[in-house]
Amino acid sequence: MASAGDAAFDYGFLLRISEDSRLVEALNEYLSSRSYLAGYGPSQADAEAFALLCRPPPERHVHALRWYKHIAFLKPQANDQSPECSTKGKRVQPPWSPPEGTDISKLRLYNSLTRTKEVFVPQKGNRVLWYCCGPTVYDASHMGHARSYISFDILRRILKNYFKYDVFYCMNITDIDDKIIKRARQNYLLEQYREKKPSAAQILQDVLTARTPFKAKLAETTDPDKKQMLERLDSAVDAALGPLQVAVQSKAAQDSIQKQAQVLLEEAKDLLSDWLDSQFGSQVTENSIFSLLPKYWEGEYHKDMEALNVLPPDVLTRVSEYVPEIVEFVKKIVDNGYGYESNGSVYFDTAKFDSCPAHSYAKLVPEAVGDQKALQEGEGDLSISADRLSEKRSQNDFALWKASKPGEPSWDSPWGMGRPGWHIECSAMAGSILGESMDIHGGGFDLRFPHHDNELAQSEAYFENDYWVRYFLHTGHLTIAGCKMSKSLKNFITIKDALAKHTARQLRLAFLMHSWKDTLDYSNNTMESAIQYERFINEFFLNVKDILRSPTDITGQYEKWEAEEIELNKCFYDKKTSVHGALCDNIDTRSALEEMRALVGQSNTYMAARRSAKLPPNRMLLQSIALYLTDMLKTFGAIEGTDPIGFPVGGNGQSADLESTVMPYLSVLSDFREDVRKIAREKKVTELLQLCDQLRDDTLPELGVRLEDRDGLPTSVKLVDKETLLKEKEEKKKLKDDKRKKKEEAARKKQEQEMAKLAKMKLKPSEMFRSETDKYSSFDETGFPTHDAEGKELSKGLTKKLRKLYETQEKLHNEYLQSTQNGS
Repeated sequence: MASAGDAAFDYGFLLRISEDSRLVEALNEYLSSRSYLAGYGPSQADAEAFALLCRPPPERHVHALRWYKHIAFLKPQANDQSPECSTKGKRVQPPWSPPEGTDISKLRLYNSLTRTKEVFVPQKGNRVLWYCCGPTVYDASHMGHARSYISFDILRRILKNYFKYDVFYCMNITDIDDKIIKRARQNYLLEQYREKKPSAAQILQDVLTARTPFKAKLAETTDPDKKQMLERLDSAVDAALGPLQVAVQSKAAQDSIQKQAQVLLEEAKDLLSDWLDSQFGSQVTENSIFSLLPKYWEGEYHKDMEALNVLPPDVLTRVSEYVPEIVEFVKKIVDNGYGYESNGSVYFDTAKFDSCPAHSYAKLVPEAVGDQKALQEGEGDLSISADRLSEKRSQNDFALWKASKPGEPSWDSPWGMGRPGWHIECSAMAGSILGESMDIHGGGFDLRFPHHDNELAQSEAYFENDYWVRYFLHTGHLTIAGCKMSKSLKNFITIKDALAKHTARQLRLAFLMHSWKDTLDYSNNTMESAIQYERFINEFFLNVKDILRSPTDITGQYEKWEAEEIELNKCFYDKKTSVHGALCDNIDTRSALEEMRALVGQSNTYMAARRSAKLPPNRMLLQSIALYLTDMLKTFGAIEGTDPIGFPVGGNGQSADLESTVMPYLSVLSDFREDVRKIAREKKVTELLQLCDQLRDDTLPELGVRLEDRDGLPTSVKLVDKETLLKEKEEKKKLKDDKRKKKEEAARKKQEQEMAKLAKMKLKPSEMFRSETDKYSSFDETGFPTHDAEGKELSKGLTKKLRKLYETQEKLHNEYLQSTQNGS
């Protein structure tokens, strides 16, 4: 646009630019040095340049956008020939440009394959295929299992319910394994031994015999943790041996001897079952013996997971049900050239696989290749004999199929009767369900090598690809008060034992308060932090529910927002943003919980300020915050049930019914009690006030009800678990007792001080030094010392010092005499 005398708009250079963004950029630069708002109507050049643009320029191109808006506004009025301007002077909508927005946080997960956080991108849209290594079921599930399965349950829930991925979760149960075979045989043989009811002499002889190989094993053990465990076992056996040997030698009563023998049998059952297995294990041939043990412990595992509120998998696979698929899987690996048969067993050829340009062995822990200790642990106790090891082409090769020895379960295969290797089980089962590639594979940190590295190798050898797993997630170790936890070292806490001390929610909160991939220390401090967090959040929920129960009409729910509400709402949205950022950052639940704690702290400050000012807090704002926090805790699996706000009360999914049913009655009771207290205070009837306090402090807590009297405000009524209230009552009683004891102690000390002072005041100054014969030998007529114990005259300095003490006592004694004369 140009006025008379200005250079005409030259838009010819724009015709040579085809890309929209570059065209706008060039136009903005051109207009930055020209006056394009002079005059009142657009020129033909303006109109033709305007026609080149499809939409308003972005806000960063200030000159081009300003020009565009001006032309768009004036063009319909000035150009009557245009069909767009049939009505002269008609107002039109101004142009609109969308906001540029801000960057959206993307979910990043720590991928063990790269040892860094990677942006999470599922292979097929929103669908996430996830395989998790399940338990080897030969004993009770412990807190090490809980570490993995609660952590993965948290990750799974967040991916599904927060990030809205369509998660398909598959988990296995290992019910064929060296540990299971050995434990099943030992349990069977020990039970057979007990059923024979051996004599005390026989038990003593057998334990002494079994102790010889055990002692040899102890002597050759170098691992310090394992050695310590064996030494503890040896000490326990030694402590039980002594009394029995004494009883036998002294020919004690038979009942006493037999009782001592049973104690020894219980203490020595591990080394005795080991010895029995070495003697008779090869004679155990019934396959059912090897299936009963894992079936029982699998059932116990599922009960533990249900008690921990861990979601069941979408698909559960058992090794015993997939033996045909495993055989086919091994056959194809052999056919592809990566496996070989040796003496009825089949091994994976790691060198052949690693030499292939399309493959790489040990992607997760390449530095561990050649670690014979780890490799032998991966093969299993029953599979590392010298003859087995000599069957392999390389020490790094691992078993895909094991020829069964006497005393082991077996299945038919092209290579003879045998059983699956450990690593192949997961590959075959996961491959059967999830196909040639999955998005996520999960397991404990200690499974990286050799288990997961071997899984990767044999699966990629089967599918002839290099992407069987896209993201490997490994949970951190669990320690007990700083010490390594291990079932084989007999240093573990079962899930049932843990649940006897703490609730499932408290255990989950403890895990949420730590990174899922780092070591977690299960200790009193850890659990106390979780309990305090639960108490803090729960108190907020109870306060909000109490506020929401206050009567109001529908319009009274919408209160005017003052500066305090605006500030709290800003905090609310800031914390929601921070929680989202934390979850995007490798699902950092520890930071998320801290942000939620800060939001509750700010809300508590707001409620306290309103309470102090005798003003009602904003119901809708607090309700929004409480709903959000409840929803997040439900997402984490820390809250069950359908209650919209807070932790459930009453249990068994009946909390909503309980609260809605009893609250009207409790409110009536609370109001009645408040009226009684008011009358009792006015009439000064202390007995009624005591009864009201007794109802609050003793009766209602037994029913899970907490009343909180508030000065100038209605009494707050809260439904809380009975156990929590009784614990609070005990803590209050302890604090009260401690306070009373401190008060009594202070009074006693004060009385002692006063008595001491009185005794000192009674002492005449003439007598105060005469008793100190070890220091002084001569005194003047007033009782003041003149010579020391050796008869030497006192120095001037000491005399001066003693004179001050004498005068002070003289003053005290005169005060005493004065007080007695006055009768005080």
